[in-house]
Amino acid sequence: MRETKSLLEQKLDRRLLLAGGLAAGGTAVMATAARGQTDHAGHGTPGAAEPQPAHLSAHGAMITVGEVEDSRNGFDPVKLLSHWETGTVSTLPDGRTLRSFEVTAEDKEIEIAPGILFPAWTYNGRVPGPTLRATEGDRLKIVFRNNGSHPHSMHFHGIHAARMDGVPGAGLIGPGEEFVYEFDARPFGCHLYHCHALPLKRHIQKGMYGAFIIDPDPARHPEHEAVARSRLLGTPENAGWQEFVMVMNAFDTNFDNENEVYAVNTVAHAYAKKPIRVLKDKPVRIYLVNVVEFDPINSFHLHANFFDYYNQGTTLTPTLRTVDLITQCQAERGILEFHFREHEPGLYMFHPHQSEFTELGWSGMFDVVEALS
Repeated sequence: MRETKSLLEQKLDRRLLLAGGLAAGGTAVMATAARGQTDHAGHGTPGAAEPQPAHLSAHGAMITVGEVEDSRNGFDPVKLLSHWETGTVSTLPDGRTLRSFEVTAEDKEIEIAPGILFPAWTYNGRVPGPTLRATEGDRLKIVFRNNGSHPHSMHFHGIHAARMDGVPGAGLIGPGEEFVYEFDARPFGCHLYHCHALPLKRHIQKGMYGAFIIDPDPARHPEHEAVARSRLLGTPENAGWQEFVMVMNAFDTNFDNENEVYAVNTVAHAYAKKPIRVLKDKPVRIYLVNVVEFDPINSFHLHANFFDYYNQGTTLTPTLRTVDLITQCQAERGILEFHFREHEPGLYMFHPHQSEFTELGWSGMFDVVEALS
């Protein structure tokens, strides 16, 4: 056994000790983080049998040990970055676009850090749920089925009728039931959806949330048509961007209303171990959403660079220009835009400026390259 535990393991052990051990009855997390495994030495701490890659040694021992089985989870954090669920498209009698989605709630155990399993409640078997993407003015139809063990709903941050709000009496359904949400896609921006069943903090923290992106219709914004076209998925202008969705989340593994594991797109240190490769000369756009419960504030800090920020994503001009840090409260979101044209190739960190979050799983790297191999 190695002499120095990772900070994540220390905190898990401390929390579990204070809580008197794991809860019984199948609700407990299986906190069996790997310790001292030589086959994972490349991701280990100082003193490991093999030298660490440079991008894993930046924070010393403060990184998880081992690998998460993406095949077990049924989703890969790297692929989640740019996976857009655009639904099935058809045309209504009035000529408008109808965009239809199918979403199913289900209970599923997922691995959030190496050897740490969490009993999640999911949309379509993944956490975060699918990133739903539409165009401003589309008619949306979301068929929601509840195959889970508790009442669930989908509450969309957008504009819709009261009966489509995803709250008790308006789209909250029991196990085995189905509900169809229908509304127009507006306003454009970076939004989210989440379950609104009670207790709300528990349904969200268990994994019932996802990003909801509405691209602007350039025809509706002639004064900023070029910017709107750059955000509209499928246009040549949009293809000129590197777009990623990052859902900042966290997990209360022993259900004491405090988080033990923090991440972007669920898996702790996923993008520290597998840095996000970006082209030096191509701009980057991040759709950033904060759904961390039990901590009032989260943040995003980019090393060695600055970005423009569009709060909520509902404007086509930045709400903040040339910043390297933004904060978001629970359910807040926005769009970040930046580039590395003036930088040398290499690894550039990003993380929150709440140090505990960074050390417990929420950090990553951009791997800036001249060309994609």
